[in-house]
Amino acid sequence: MTMTIKAEKKKSATKLQEQGIKVPVYQTKELNLWYGEKHALKNIDLDINENEVTAIIGPSGCGKSTYIKTLNRMVELVPSVKTSGEILYRDRNIFSSDYQVEELRTRVGMVFQKPNPFPKSIYDNIAYGPRIHGIKNKKILDEIVEKSLRGAAIWDEVKDRLNENAYSISGGQQQRICIARALAIEPDVILMDEPTSALDPISTLKVEELVQELKEDYSIIIVTHNMQQAARISDKTAFFLNGEVIEFDETDAIFSNPSDKRTEDYISGRFG
Repeated sequence: MTMTIKAEKKKSATKLQEQGIKVPVYQTKELNLWYGEKHALKNIDLDINENEVTAIIGPSGCGKSTYIKTLNRMVELVPSVKTSGEILYRDRNIFSSDYQVEELRTRVGMVFQKPNPFPKSIYDNIAYGPRIHGIKNKKILDEIVEKSLRGAAIWDEVKDRLNENAYSISGGQQQRICIARALAIEPDVILMDEPTSALDPISTLKVEELVQELKEDYSIIIVTHNMQQAARISDKTAFFLNGEVIEFDETDAIFSNPSDKRTEDYISGRFG
C-alpha cells in the first residue's frame, strides 16, 4: 500500500470515526474450523475495527491462536484443516478462490510468540520484505529500514549495529526487530500471537507501549494469556472458550462488568 493510499484511507477513517462510525477491517461470519475430526472453532462471529487493539483471551487450547492464524490463512499450512463460513477483510472474503494468499499476507503482518529473526544482519531482516516486492534501490531500502526501525521504537538502540547478526541482540530487541520487519511492507493489520510471553518485564513494557503507538496507523489483533496486558493495552476483548466466542465487548466492560459468568470466572482466576 503506498503512503498516498494509506494517508487517504486514514483520512476517510478519521472522518467516519469523528462521526462515531466504526470501520470494520475484519468481519468474521459463522466461521467453523476443523483439524481433521476436531471441531476447533465453532460459529465465530466477530467484527474487528480498524485503528483499535483487539485482544483475544482464553485458556490454553480454546482456539485463540487458531483464530488469529485464519486471519492471514496461515492455518492452511496444516494439511487436515477444513473451514466453513466467511472472513471478510475490507469486504472481500479471504477464502475466495481469486484471493491470492500472498496479497493477503502483504496486507496483514504477523509477529509470533518467540522472536524469530532471520539469521541475517539487522538491516537484511528489515529489507527482506521490500526486496521480495521488487525494491532494489539502496537509498530507498535505507529509508525503509530506518523508518521501520523507528516505527518499532528500536532505531536508537541498533542504528550503529545494522550490519550485525540479528541474533546478537537481546530477546526483547529481537522481538521489536520482528515488529519492524512486519512494518517494512506497510501492512494494514498486524497480528500478534502472544508477542511478549518469552520476554522479561522491561521488554514487555516496551512492546506494550509500542502497540499503543502503532494503533494510530494500524489495526492490531493480539492473542495474550496475560489478562492484565489485555486490560492495559486493548480497546476490545474477545473471550474464547472451547472454540467459541463467549463474550466480545469493550475491554473495560469485559473486565469490570462481564455479562457471562464464564467470563467472570476466567478473569477472576477460577479456571484457566
